[in-house]
Amino acid sequence: MINIKLPDNSIKQFPEGVTAMEVALSISEGLARNVLAAEINGEVCDASLPINSDSDLKLLTWNDKNGKAAFWHSSAHLMAEAIEFHYPGTKFGIGPNIEAGFYYDIDLGDKTISSEDFKKIENKMLEIARTKQKLIRKAISKKEAIEYFTKKGDEYKLELLEELEDGDITLYESGNFTDLCRGPHIPNTGSIKAIKLLNVAGAYWRGDEKRKMLTRIYGITFPKQKELQEYLELLEEAKKRDHRKIGKELELFAFSQKVGQGMPLWLPKGAQLRERLENFLKGVQKKAGYLPVITPHIGTKELFITSGHYQKYGEDSFRPIKTPNEGEEFMLKPMNCPHHCEIYKIKNHSYKDLPVRYSEFGTVYRYEQSGELHGLTRVRSFTQDDAHIFCTPDQVKDEFKGVMRIVMHIFKALDFKEFTTQISLRDKNNKEKYIGTDDNWEKAENAIIDVAKESKLNYTIEKDEAAFYGPKMDFMVKDALGRQWQLGTIQVDYNLPERFELEYVGKDNKKHRPVMIHRAPFGSMERFVAVLIEHCEGKFPLWLAPEQVKILPISEKYNKYAEKVCSYLNNYDIRGLIDDRNEKTSRKIRDAEIQKIPFMLIVGEKEESENTISVRKQSKGNIGTMEIDAFIEMINSEINNMIAE
Repeated sequence: MINIKLPDNSIKQFPEGVTAMEVALSISEGLARNVLAAEINGEVCDASLPINSDSDLKLLTWNDKNGKAAFWHSSAHLMAEAIEFHYPGTKFGIGPNIEAGFYYDIDLGDKTISSEDFKKIENKMLEIARTKQKLIRKAISKKEAIEYFTKKGDEYKLELLEELEDGDITLYESGNFTDLCRGPHIPNTGSIKAIKLLNVAGAYWRGDEKRKMLTRIYGITFPKQKELQEYLELLEEAKKRDHRKIGKELELFAFSQKVGQGMPLWLPKGAQLRERLENFLKGVQKKAGYLPVITPHIGTKELFITSGHYQKYGEDSFRPIKTPNEGEEFMLKPMNCPHHCEIYKIKNHSYKDLPVRYSEFGTVYRYEQSGELHGLTRVRSFTQDDAHIFCTPDQVKDEFKGVMRIVMHIFKALDFKEFTTQISLRDKNNKEKYIGTDDNWEKAENAIIDVAKESKLNYTIEKDEAAFYGPKMDFMVKDALGRQWQLGTIQVDYNLPERFELEYVGKDNKKHRPVMIHRAPFGSMERFVAVLIEHCEGKFPLWLAPEQVKILPISEKYNKYAEKVCSYLNNYDIRGLIDDRNEKTSRKIRDAEIQKIPFMLIVGEKEESENTISVRKQSKGNIGTMEIDAFIEMINSEINNMIAE
C-alpha cells in the first residue's frame, strides 16, 4: 500500500499503481467527472498515470490554472484532428495551450484556411468531442517515432525528435490523430462543450524569420457554452479598450516603419503623461532615500559577459556594435543592472554606508521577432523605472518591505484595487538554466518567501519562473475586465555582486558581498501605460490626465471670460484648454467626452456675470454651478486623496 496526501493534508492508502482518477472516484463520482489532470509531487500529468510510491496529489479541475492548461492543450489536438479530416496531408508543427486558449502551427502545402473555414472545423471538433474520444498516452522509442513520422511525411515532427532523448518520447493518440507530445491531457474530449476558433495568422517555424512561414490558428474552448459567450463579450469590450486604438485617438504615441518596428514614438500628450508618472515615482523615491543616476545606452561586450547577460541573451540581442578599433565591441544595453554595479564599485563602502539605492529611468533594448511585437506591450526599445539596492544580508527584509510599500502606493494612486503576488523560484531539476550557487539561491528564495508571509500577502509560488540570476516577486494586477497583468517586480540577487566582485567592509573590519535587490514598480513605462490605458479605457486618473479640464464658451462672446478662467486654473497647475470653435455646445461636450477629458466647464452670460463656472464631469453629467476657487479645491482634494501615501 502507498500513502496519498491530498491538499487538505488528509492521507489515504491505496494499492501501488493507483491512478489519480481512481483516487478521485474513491472520493466521489462527481469529483471524478470534473478531473482534467493531476499534480503529483508538484508535476502535472495525466490523471490515468499510475502512482507507485508515497505521493502528494492534487486533482486538477477547470477551476485550476493547470487544469485549464490541460483542457486547452487537448483542445489543440482536437482542432488538429478536425483540420486533418478537412485538409488531408497537413503537416503539424507545435500546438500548445496559451494563457487563454491554444493554437496550432500547421503547413497546409498549397491549401489555405481563412476565417470563413472556421465553422466547418468547429463543427467537426464538436462532433468528435461528443464521442468522448480518449487521449491515449503511448511511450515509444526514438527509432519507432522517426519511422512513424517519416512514413507520414511530417518533417516538423522529425526535427523536434532530433532534440529528444530516447526513452523520453511519448505520442498521444486521439481517434485518427497521433501527435508527438509529452502531455498532459484530459481523460477524454467529452468535457469540451463550447468551441470557437478566433483568428488565423502567419508564424515562422520555431520563430525563425529565415524558416518557412506556417499558418497559425488560434482557438478557445470551454466546458459550458455560457462561459464561451462571456469570454466573447469580454473580447469585444477589450477591442474597445485596445491601447493601440485609444493611444491613436488620444494622440499619445505612434510607430514609424522608418524609425523601426517596436520603437515607440511618444507624442506630446503621451510624453507629458509619461513625464507625470516618472515625476510621481521620483518624488516617492526621493522620500525613500533613492539616489538618481544616469547611464549610457550602450556598454562594452565585456560588461555583459561579466554580468552573464551576453551568455543568456546574446543570440537574441541586437548585434554588437563594432568600432574602428580592432576588437572593440559595444552592445545596446538589455538591462541597467550591470551599469549600476559599476557605479557601486567606483568607491569603497562600509556597512555604515548601506543600504545604497540607485534609481534610473533607463532605456534598454531587446530584439523581439517582428511577429511577437504588439503595441506598447511588446517592443524592442523600452524604459524601465529601474532601481538597484545594495544592502547587507540583515537589511534585505526591510528593504524588500520598503519596495513593497512603494508598489502599493502606486497601485492606490492609479486605482488598481485587485492584485495578487507571484513568487517565482528556479527549477531545481534544471539548474543549468541559472547562474549562482545553490547556497545563494536558497538564501534569496527564503528571503522573499519570509517577507511574503510576514506581510500577509496573497501569494502563489511558481517554479521555473525565476530570472536567471535570482528569484523574484511579481505583482499580478487585475484590470477592469478581470484580466491579469504582471506589473512591477522585485528580485533578490546574490549572484551579480559576486560576478562584479562588489564589496563592503563589515563591522568585523572584513570584506563582505552586499546583497542586490532589483526593483521596477512600473516594470516598463511602455507596458505600464498600455495596461493603464486599457484598464481605465483612456479615462486616466485626474492627476495623470493630459488635459484635466476643457472650457466650453457657449458662444464667441464669452471667449474672453473662458481665457480668464483658463489662465486662473493654470496658475494653480490645473491643465486646461479652451474649445472656442464655432460649434454648438452639445457638439463640444460630445467631443470632450470622446477625448476623455475629466471635466468640462461651460461658461456663458450667467457664469461671466457671477464669476462662476458650470461643471460637467466625464461620464457623469452636470454636477452644478460653482465658484472657480471651489472647483480648484474640489480637484485638488480629489487628487490628494489618490496620491497621498
